[in-house]
Amino acid sequence: MDFTLVAPYLGFLAQAAWITILISILSLALGLILGLVAAVMKLSGIKPLVWLVDLYVWVFRGTPVLVQLFLIYFGLPQLGIELGAFLSSILGLGINAGAYIAEILRGGLQAVPKGQLEAASSLGMTRPKVLWRIVLPQAFRISVPALGNQAVSMIKDSSLASLVTVSELMMVAQRFAASNFAFMEFYLTVAAIYLVLTTVMSMFLTRLEKRMAVSDR
Repeated sequence: MDFTLVAPYLGFLAQAAWITILISILSLALGLILGLVAAVMKLSGIKPLVWLVDLYVWVFRGTPVLVQLFLIYFGLPQLGIELGAFLSSILGLGINAGAYIAEILRGGLQAVPKGQLEAASSLGMTRPKVLWRIVLPQAFRISVPALGNQAVSMIKDSSLASLVTVSELMMVAQRFAASNFAFMEFYLTVAAIYLVLTTVMSMFLTRLEKRMAVSDR
């Protein structure tokens, strides 16, 4: 193997890595929003909303994310909706992540002691204020480990965006590998970059967990 073939392209790979990071952050943010809304709807007790969330989770957890990306990028234009590769990737990855995050946050919300809700209500706090100031902070703290795993998975899943023509890390590496016939060198380099990104994310999440654990004392 000759990694000197990769050296001239490291700058391009670094730029592509930023695209990967951006896709991961935006997709995770969308997933958190959708997941939170779905979790609250699930626990609302309103049957049509519960059924809607169950359908959402069932469909998007039960089908491959790649199929979902293809339906958005290749399928929606048949209906007259063209979103572009970048937006399609964020939408597909975000909606898929939201189905998993919904279940994570649902568990976190249910783990908050009901006595705290009753105490807050007895103090005259409205239901939205109880949810925002009492329930959600604790549910988020409980859910951090599982949400962290989802964030790490999102970084790796972002490589699927290359299949809908987004010039992220994997797509750029494939182009250079094919032009130089140095597949092993480029793919090992890309694997190392992904490993660095996921390691940094894991370290950040570990510090966040420790910080929250201290705040509980």
